[in-house]
Amino acid sequence: MPPFFVILLLALTAQARADVYVYTDADKVTHYTNTPGHDQYQRLSALMEAEGSHNRAGAAVVKGNAAVYAPQIEQAAVETGIDAALVHAVITAESGYNPAAVSRTGAQGLMQLMPDTAKRYAVKDAFDPEQNIRGGTRYLRDLLDMFDNNVKLAVAAYNAGENAVIRHGKKIPPYRETQAYVPKVLRLYDKYRAVL
Repeated sequence: MPPFFVILLLALTAQARADVYVYTDADKVTHYTNTPGHDQYQRLSALMEAEGSHNRAGAAVVKGNAAVYAPQIEQAAVETGIDAALVHAVITAESGYNPAAVSRTGAQGLMQLMPDTAKRYAVKDAFDPEQNIRGGTRYLRDLLDMFDNNVKLAVAAYNAGENAVIRHGKKIPPYRETQAYVPKVLRLYDKYRAVL
């Protein structure tokens, strides 16, 4: 990651509640700022507000955390060969970027890891953003491998569990929550891909 990118993100950390804008240049370098210098920047926090406020955990959206956690997301995405936009989409849908989020079923942190999943991926503290992102991204990678890189099935399995997808003939399980979750994450994925 270029040093200027890290410095910019550290500056944004201090203003985590400010609006966050994102722009990817011709060299595929993603820039985050709270003061866009031209009209090619898009307001990333608007996407979080619109979609993240209805996250699975019912957690309060933490505006600005997309930029704060971008270095960890990028690093985990590179390590696992996953598009960072997909990780951003899952985090938005799961927790609204709230690292303290806890669901009614006991899922924890940014990527809403269940305790057994956290243990499986050696996540000692699911509320530690870096550990949570790494564990959740590795789990997502395994699901993509399990379902032949079918993003729709991997996302369904992330929500309902891989056994539910297998049990239903490698189709999206007929659970109301999963039926709503999959299109939401895919819609977010498309939106993040357009700006990242």
